[in-house]
Amino acid sequence: MSAPSALRDDATLVSHAVSELARRTHFPVAFGGLEHDGAVHVTTIVGARTRSIDGLVVHATRGLGGRALVERRPRMTLDYRTSRTITHDYDRAILGEGIATLFAVPVLVSGAARGVLYCGSWAQAPVGEVEARPAFDVAGELGTELRVRAEVERRLARSPAPEGGMSAGAREEIRESYAQLRGIAATVGDDDLRRRLEDIEGRLAALTGDAPTGSVDTDIHLSRREIDVLACAAVGSTNGEIAASLGLRETTVKSYLASAMSKLDASTRHAAVTRARRAGLLP
Repeated sequence: MSAPSALRDDATLVSHAVSELARRTHFPVAFGGLEHDGAVHVTTIVGARTRSIDGLVVHATRGLGGRALVERRPRMTLDYRTSRTITHDYDRAILGEGIATLFAVPVLVSGAARGVLYCGSWAQAPVGEVEARPAFDVAGELGTELRVRAEVERRLARSPAPEGGMSAGAREEIRESYAQLRGIAATVGDDDLRRRLEDIEGRLAALTGDAPTGSVDTDIHLSRREIDVLACAAVGSTNGEIAASLGLRETTVKSYLASAMSKLDASTRHAAVTRARRAGLLP
């Protein structure tokens, strides 16, 4: 993915996350952005009454968000104007919007801070577990999406397709990425995030270029869990490994495999994977 394209995708992910932040929390103002070159560039703002936050760039260690970024933990101040625990580099932006209470939550990807999401209130407002939990959830979901996309891009970059077609190595990388993505999506509770992960799965599966063949019944319908299990089996995972990846019991994995094999009229898991690929159900 080119740098401009990646930045556009970043902005889209942040825009959705900030909108969700505003929807799920009681805070009237929400904004945020990802880190580039040691600073968080705010790209989305929801609910602001002024334009003072527009274009805000928060450097590491500076202000509330800068601390949240380097400390990799949430930071909060009930009275931004009088706070002595942060630098006041960004008073013009924050006080210009009239924000009193400010809550900053880092977006973590594999333990590294990739950005910051902010919630703000024009009046002093206490922030307890109930108020903070939705912000933690949104930041976690954004981190998951960034991690998934980075892993897919990493795997594809390692195995470039040769001229005229996709290499066997690239095909296997895609299949492993697809199985890993199914495992991540299986742990996500948010319906909207799961749907967006499914869109990524579909684009990833399409990269193999395999179309359903006429010799296989394409009217086969497998459940999401059956496809999850088959996707893991397709890359050589044992029943125990599949169970650990998907958060299932091993007996449950065996049940899903048996059901999928029956629907695909296959006597072995290898045959089931082959028929599922021919039917366009797996990459």
